[in-house]
Amino acid sequence: MPSTTHHFDAILFDMDGTLVDSTAGVVGAWHLFAESYPGFKVEDILSSAHGVRTEENLRTFCGITDEEKLKSEAVRFEQAIVESGGDGIVRLPGVEAIIKELGPAAQDSNPCWAICTSATRAYAQQALSKCQIPVPKVFVTADDVTEGKPKPRPYILGAEGCGVKDHARCLVVEDAPNGVISGKAAGCKTLGLVTSHTREQIEAVGPDWIVPNLASVVFKRVESGGVDVTINHD
Repeated sequence: MPSTTHHFDAILFDMDGTLVDSTAGVVGAWHLFAESYPGFKVEDILSSAHGVRTEENLRTFCGITDEEKLKSEAVRFEQAIVESGGDGIVRLPGVEAIIKELGPAAQDSNPCWAICTSATRAYAQQALSKCQIPVPKVFVTADDVTEGKPKPRPYILGAEGCGVKDHARCLVVEDAPNGVISGKAAGCKTLGLVTSHTREQIEAVGPDWIVPNLASVVFKRVESGGVDVTINHD
């Protein structure tokens, strides 16, 4: 299997579908909300909803327009994912080794990785804890932006938090087309994972590289700064 190695100043990870898989929990939450907001089919929204802030999805699919109700219903939706039990939220292949290599980011004075998620901070912290993934020092959530993915702001904030001015020196790791679009719009290089969408859907938005999941990638922290990323190609 051919491989290539690239050096980046910082790695900006998405969370759902990239580090953790919450598909089972999300499906359960949508079925729960279908009882309160009839008129949509859960199967029809899963693909387009992935990678988008919960509030925006509830506005689109449930027709909620009141801002306070949006916030409270977003909390209820994400709590339903956390409380789904069983395989509701699980760590994805390759993630454990990557997190061990990149180190205890919460205490890192020179962070080289971040998580930039469309989830709220409360939910994301619970999801990461459930999968034994540390919350990094640079942690961008839906609470930090007014315009989420596919807009570039989440990844711009991630790059800035890691102290990287040239965003092309950052690698965005994403599973959702909306997230790849966001990373590209922020000026970052992008790595697309085929964990929640088809390869054709990921190819359509043009990431720089595509792999099945993070088990196909090796991250090596460099003592002088940044991370070497070896991508094992199909």
